[in-house]
Amino acid sequence: MIHQFRNPKFYLLVSIDAILFVVSLLLAYSTRHLGSIPHVEVHNILVILPWVIGVKLVTFYVIGAYRGMWRYTSVADGVCLLKAGTLASLVLVCGLGFFNRGQGYPRSVFVADAIFTLFFCGAARAGIRAMFSALHHFSWRTGLSTRATPHRTRLLIIGAGNSTDKLIREIKENPSSGYCIACCLDDDPAKHHRSLAGISVYGPVDRLEYYAVKMKADEVVISMPSVSGKRMRAIIAICEKSGLPFKTLPSLSSLIDGQVTINDLRPVSFEDLLGRPQVSLDLVGIGHYLTGKTVAITGVGGSIGSEICRQILPFKPAALILIDGSEFNLYQIDIELRGARQVSQLFPVLGRVQDRPLMECVFSRHRPEVVFHAAAYKHVPMIELNPWQAVTNNVLGTQVIMDIAEEFGVDRCVLISSDKAVRPTNVMGASKRIAEILMQSRPPGRTCFMAVRFGNVLGSSGSVIPLFTRQIKDGGPVTVTDPEMTRYFMTIPEACQLVLQTGVLGSGGEIFILEMGTPVRIDDMARDLIRLSGKEPGRDIEIVYTGLRPGEKLFEELITHGEGIVPTAHQKILVLQRNGAASGNRHAQHLADLQQLLADADAHDVSRIKSSLQRIVPEYVPDHSPSVLCIPRADAPHHAPAPCSDSPEGVIWEVAAAS
Repeated sequence: MIHQFRNPKFYLLVSIDAILFVVSLLLAYSTRHLGSIPHVEVHNILVILPWVIGVKLVTFYVIGAYRGMWRYTSVADGVCLLKAGTLASLVLVCGLGFFNRGQGYPRSVFVADAIFTLFFCGAARAGIRAMFSALHHFSWRTGLSTRATPHRTRLLIIGAGNSTDKLIREIKENPSSGYCIACCLDDDPAKHHRSLAGISVYGPVDRLEYYAVKMKADEVVISMPSVSGKRMRAIIAICEKSGLPFKTLPSLSSLIDGQVTINDLRPVSFEDLLGRPQVSLDLVGIGHYLTGKTVAITGVGGSIGSEICRQILPFKPAALILIDGSEFNLYQIDIELRGARQVSQLFPVLGRVQDRPLMECVFSRHRPEVVFHAAAYKHVPMIELNPWQAVTNNVLGTQVIMDIAEEFGVDRCVLISSDKAVRPTNVMGASKRIAEILMQSRPPGRTCFMAVRFGNVLGSSGSVIPLFTRQIKDGGPVTVTDPEMTRYFMTIPEACQLVLQTGVLGSGGEIFILEMGTPVRIDDMARDLIRLSGKEPGRDIEIVYTGLRPGEKLFEELITHGEGIVPTAHQKILVLQRNGAASGNRHAQHLADLQQLLADADAHDVSRIKSSLQRIVPEYVPDHSPSVLCIPRADAPHHAPAPCSDSPEGVIWEVAAAS
């Protein structure tokens, strides 16, 4: 606080307050005597005035009334003034009572003095803020500010709610932003021809073209963070028709503390068109099993694993154990989390989950109480080419994590599964289903095991949107497997928030299913992304249909026929209860089948691996078509490609269409 005495503005503010203290005391006496101060009171005023000024200045300084900048005066500053004024009056009254029992100084004078002090000091601060706001507004409107850019982009904002109010104020208080607001549009008739933070509001949104021309707008901002996907599509169509470039704000769940800034503006993405509603979480319940606990996350460098870490941080765990097999991915998330400074201890572990001695060492040393197992190979075509990796990583790795978790007394272990585990037609889905079976067949013990099954997540590594985006950037064509193919989608933050929520709901052996909404046609997604890039599908960017790849389905499912699915306390989470027939006595049989499966994987025998998978997962329908071919090694004799199971000298590296 010493640095305040070196600031010339501090003495200016103190001088203003001292003058106001004198005025307040004189007005208090004048009010007490109905506008005329008797000569006998003048002596009393002169005696007490230095004490009034001194006590108030000291009290205001101690309470913190001079810490804030007057140009940014807020309600908090008003509360500070109220405290300081009240305390100063109490000190003066008590002091007079102690020294001369208050004789000659009516207590009503000090009550009035406190009121006038609060009013005048508050008015002075508000006046300074109003003056700076007016100057900012003038320079913002005229572009005369020396810090202003030569040309300001005139924004037409769609939406007149809280986020728009914050955005307008942020632009007004930042003249160097290069933006000014032309007007706002809203569909609510009650807001029409009114103003928001000094900006006129018109409507409805359908008249965007008219107001864009009338107000000479350069760009459109969609400031409706919680709008539905259907309405967002309609608004985007209106924006495209206007011919103006347009941007949007991210969803409310993505805005930290609801703060809105210019930097939050971004192009409209497919996530906005999806329109997933904000997730409601049981924060108390999640905090109960995460706060102050040591949490281990496997696959921490992936899209889901890294986001789980970010979602855990606000609950203040005691330590995070970061496990991943990729050095680069582990380094990235470790640096990010250390920069956040929200967790006291981070322990990065570079290694694979199927490495049992390493996992035993890690769990023995750090004793995690909660485990999120997100490590898995997930890319269907790649795993179809290399099925042994699905067995060793997705199946064996899961079995190792469950064994170690139970051995070292982990309280909760949440496994990340997939909708591809339902009636699987590919190795990846079958491996995930086996992981679910191994989890459900474990006899109940100290550790509470559960799995979470959900569909595709937007923007995850290897997902279709980055592929489409790259193809559009390259000028096309955009490759779509089949015009009728559909998939379930949700955002990465939403999926991970619900994963944390399942940790509250599970009691052991459940498979939780996240509500995925309506499936999306991949063809529609491709066309939407092309339009969002400012191009027209079929005219500027061609769409090519390539046909189903090995192991792919046209439609994904979330439950298998006959599975007993029931609702939970959370509206977006369903649950498949533990199958009693599949537990206990069948656990040994599953482990025996697993040993045979691992032996087949060690032999890299595709046919035997798929047969073993089908023996454990009867509903698995493997792809035995000769579409997975081997390319001979450079030192092998040249011959026609053959299926991998019959060609030991070959190595799998691409998928070719069967002739």
